[in-house]
Amino acid sequence: MGVYRIDLGYDGTRFSGYAIQPKGRTVQGELERALATALGRREAPPTSVAGRTDAGVHARGQVVSFATLEAVHLAKLEKSLNTMLGPEMVIDGVEEADEDFDARLSATSRSYRYRILNRRRHDPLRANYVYWFSDPLDVTAMNQGVAHVVGPHDYASLCRARGGKTTDREVYAAEWSTDGDETVLDITARAFCHQLVRSIVALSIDIGRGRLDPDEVPAILDARDRNAARGTAPPHGLVLWSVGY
Repeated sequence: MGVYRIDLGYDGTRFSGYAIQPKGRTVQGELERALATALGRREAPPTSVAGRTDAGVHARGQVVSFATLEAVHLAKLEKSLNTMLGPEMVIDGVEEADEDFDARLSATSRSYRYRILNRRRHDPLRANYVYWFSDPLDVTAMNQGVAHVVGPHDYASLCRARGGKTTDREVYAAEWSTDGDETVLDITARAFCHQLVRSIVALSIDIGRGRLDPDEVPAILDARDRNAARGTAPPHGLVLWSVGY
């Protein structure tokens, strides 16, 4: 049996998230449908994914793995998948992996990027990929705020709880920067609980616009109460940027 790794990116605008669900078009559903066709099977082999992105969230460096008994022609599979899945999705590579490789379980880090278009008017050409916010933002204060979320914490105030699962995580790095008229967050952790990055963005925006002091962040974390946070930023500014192994 061979184990294979697929590196892919996608525009999440018209998808109801990555994971297959009863209703809605999903990245996983489209990928597995194409994979079954390319392998000449009625159903695709079970797949594992590094990060289950939400509806509207994009990916530049997503990773999927699967195992199969059939021989796989790597270049042919990559070409077939790109033909069927483009232009919303792109397969950047297909390769044989170690037999114990699993896209989700083997990952040691996930990095996300969130982009805010921070100027007076919106840009229709970037509307699906940046969150337009017209008020000026203090990036220095925003970095003082996110410094408090780095490290091991219980992020219950900033996560949407799922089925009683733990909200303990460790954020390795988080930094806001400016790139022209965009204000950009780069953030890395081994794993993120549901909506953590978008909640950190919403918190940072309130800091950046002067509605919250950066030094109030520890108390919000300590509260372990979703009502203590500042909501969540929209999904379309978020990209799964890379996965570490």
